[in-house]
Amino acid sequence: MTAPLLEVRNLRVEFPTRRGTLVAIDDVSFDIAPGEVLGVVGESGAGKSITGAAIIGLLEPPGRIAGGEIRLNGRRIDDLDPAGMRRVRGKEIGAIFQDPLTSLNPLYTVGRQIVETVRTHLDLTESQARTRAIDLLKSTGIPAAEQRIDHYPHQFSGGMRQRVVIALALAAEPRLIVADEPTTALDVSIQAQIIALIKRLCREHGTAVMLVTHDMGVIAETADRVAVMYAGRIAEIGPVADVIHRPRHPYTVGLMGSIPSVGEHRERLAQIDGAMPRLNAIPKGCAFNPRCPKVFATCRERRPDLMPAGTSLAACWLHDASVAKEAA
Repeated sequence: MTAPLLEVRNLRVEFPTRRGTLVAIDDVSFDIAPGEVLGVVGESGAGKSITGAAIIGLLEPPGRIAGGEIRLNGRRIDDLDPAGMRRVRGKEIGAIFQDPLTSLNPLYTVGRQIVETVRTHLDLTESQARTRAIDLLKSTGIPAAEQRIDHYPHQFSGGMRQRVVIALALAAEPRLIVADEPTTALDVSIQAQIIALIKRLCREHGTAVMLVTHDMGVIAETADRVAVMYAGRIAEIGPVADVIHRPRHPYTVGLMGSIPSVGEHRERLAQIDGAMPRLNAIPKGCAFNPRCPKVFATCRERRPDLMPAGTSLAACWLHDASVAKEAA
């Protein structure tokens, strides 16, 4: 087995408020190996983006990491000071965000922004950095890169801007990329190109990718494994084909049932009744129990940890033989 590049252990993220402390991420653990794409899915508010922000050290104040560890290549990074984290961010961890316009400075050419990033992290001259910037733009599929390098962000289409952001994320040859909804703002044909680009980067450079999205189609096409999040915790994690076709957690079953199938005719799609709980109203026991069709007494009293469920791990009492007898 390859040693994991990223190790997240018992991560806890809190947001202190005047009315108390809100726990946004509660005891989340996972690994990502070199060259692997881990998809992270769930409803809005599940904690996907906050988990990514915690890894790259960009939590919005007053958010803070209150517990657990984040290790990159065996080195702990969650306790670094801001200057130390800036050295890691960009050089060892790259980031791709949902809206490329918020990632690019509209006042500078894309070439200047990439060159500046390259020179910050790599020992290259101005001309060497410019050559690398052109090569990066070419590798991400931008035509006439020698001319486009001197254009401003507004002169690129949405899909091309996202390619520039990917080139920027790759500028210092990071080992890990955190991609937060990288294809959401793009049309379907451009989505497919960006997905193919991310897969190629993993294959050719051994880059590990944490892909945050709510689009199961993107996950099915891109990820090796998938983690399903609910109310700040991982409900299920496992190989992507198994989680999609043989989900083990009732929440994952509901998510998969809500996706239309091309070859199947149904009068209406399945739906999960209710809504995700607010951070200040997480129910006792399993957070999904008010919405779960298979709930039983233990679910309302005790919170399950991830446990073996086929080839996956699921935080559900149905997979604990001694407890599941109640549900029978």
